[in-house]
Amino acid sequence: MHAKIAGPALAFAAILAAGGNENVKPAQARGENESVVINATVYAKPDAVKQVLGSDLDGHYIVIALEVTPRFGKSVAISRDDFVLKTDKDGERSAPFAPSQIAGRGAMVVHQTGGSGATPMRDNTGPIVGGYPGSIGQPHRIGGDGVGGAGAPDGAEAKVRTGAHEAENPLMAVLRGKELPQTKTDKPVSGLLYFPMEKQKVKDLELRYDMSGDKIVMRFHQEH
Repeated sequence: MHAKIAGPALAFAAILAAGGNENVKPAQARGENESVVINATVYAKPDAVKQVLGSDLDGHYIVIALEVTPRFGKSVAISRDDFVLKTDKDGERSAPFAPSQIAGRGAMVVHQTGGSGATPMRDNTGPIVGGYPGSIGQPHRIGGDGVGGAGAPDGAEAKVRTGAHEAENPLMAVLRGKELPQTKTDKPVSGLLYFPMEKQKVKDLELRYDMSGDKIVMRFHQEH
């Protein structure tokens, strides 16, 4: 995969936010360690996510734009798995989703069947899975058996779609095209990560980067 070369001072984030309210700038964070310098811009509200992607992902995701710059001319492996988003609100932590988990064929779909309504699970009994085209599908944690079980919310059932006869969601190409490259490079790269988390205040968010035990913890700050 070819790395996307990042512009100076998060120029790409300004482009993504074009057309928005110029008086309210997206919150940003910065951190560094011996390997990389990271600049991050968070889009936490659905309308901000829509400005970036053309879809608000049904309000179930927080999008973070990243500029990752390797230091001292060394090559660094960039992976979404090295990032975690945490909120002080309730202690929830989330790893970013791959585009296929959000809009791909064969994704898990949680269907509402009654009860008080499906809400995101906060336990750690299994992996988080996303929805499928048409409706993005609210993310849920599933049980250890991988097919719902105890992890499925009351009044809902989880099914896996084979995707064999489904047309690809156009959103998939957008998510893939804008995602932070999964690559090894000694050059700056930029792109987006998609975290299944909702209804959070920026002041409560903390982005963590941990590559081979070399950690960076970043808090977001809003400029007016």
